[in-house]
Formats: sequence, C-alpha cells, structure tokens
Amino acid sequence: MARYTGPKTKIARKFGEAIFGDDKAFEKRNYPPGQHGANKRRGKKSEYAIQLMEKQKAKYTYGILEKQFRNMFKKATAAQGITGEVLLQLCESRLDNVAFRMGLSPSRSGARQLVSHRHITVNGNIVNIPSYQLKAGDVVAVREKSKSLESIQNSLANSSSVYEWITWNNDTKEGTYVSIPERIQIPENINEQYIVELYSK
Repeated sequence: MARYTGPKTKIARKFGEAIFGDDKAFEKRNYPPGQHGANKRRGKKSEYAIQLMEKQKAKYTYGILEKQFRNMFKKATAAQGITGEVLLQLCESRLDNVAFRMGLSPSRSGARQLVSHRHITVNGNIVNIPSYQLKAGDVVAVREKSKSLESIQNSLANSSSVYEWITWNNDTKEGTYVSIPERIQIPENINEQYIVELYSK
C-alpha cells in the first residue's frame, strides 16, 4: 500500500509540531514552510480548514491513508461510545502503533517496517499486517530469530515511555496490549471532534 515518503520536517512545520517525533530540523525552523512561512500575520482559517488540517494531522501521525482512515471512521461511528474517541482508540490499537509504543522502533514508520518484514508475532503467530487490530489481552512479541536485531535493541535501550495500557518485558522481548486506552491516556495532540465534524458534513 502507498505511503507518504516525502520530507517529514515540511509536514511537521505545516502543523506547527513535531508529529513524527524528535526532529532537529523542525526545532530550527518551527514555522510553516514556504516563502512567507515566517510571516506570522496570516489570515484567520475557516472552520473547514481547521477541521481538514486536524484530519490530515491524525493521518500523518498514524501513517494512515485516506481510504483506510475513512473506513476506520465508519467503524467508529457504528461502535458504541464517543465516535472521536473510538476513532483514536482504533488508531492506537493498530499493531504498528502498539509496536511503536512498546519501544521496538523510534518511529511508527519503523515499527510498520518491522511488522511488514515479519519480525513481530501476536499470540505466538507471525503477523505482517501493520493495520492488524489488536484486542485487549493480545501478546505482542519480537520473533525469536529477530531478537538480536540491532535496530530493535538500540530502540529499546533508548525507550523510556511507559503506558498504563501496555506492559513490556525486556528480557523476553514481549508485551501485552492490556486494554483499550482511554482518551486521557492517548498523548497525541489531536482534536478528534474536528475530524468527526468534517466527516459528518
């Protein structure tokens, strides 16, 4: 499936925050890209523009393309609960995202590659579908043959993030997706209500 492979700093500058993680280039030029990017006197954005930007930010953050994201929204709409929160929970329940949260890669794109290249197992079975939706209680682990991968070891050594809804055992290189995270437990700076309003028009 096609993925955005262009300059990530440019996208981060568009949203005014480092949505792809630590970015030294963004820190130096944290204003919008383009000839007039540093000019702060910009016109007020329309409601539609704000909603569209929030949707794009969510898509870029989680690495999801439009068709897949729209399908997730439909699924969130049909589910019980607050649609916007359910949408983010679906994003967080993706295997590539959970692998990223567990510290197996410093980025979601790197975690997606680990999954695609068959380095990750779910409940003992190899799963190579990044969008695979995990259920509470699922055990995510590094495949036995892949435990010595330098990229995984380096990422785990530099990972310090802890999430209440995920457990991780560094010795066995496996963790558990304990529960679906509550909205307050999801650290992403996304206003999901704007996305709901945009798709509901």
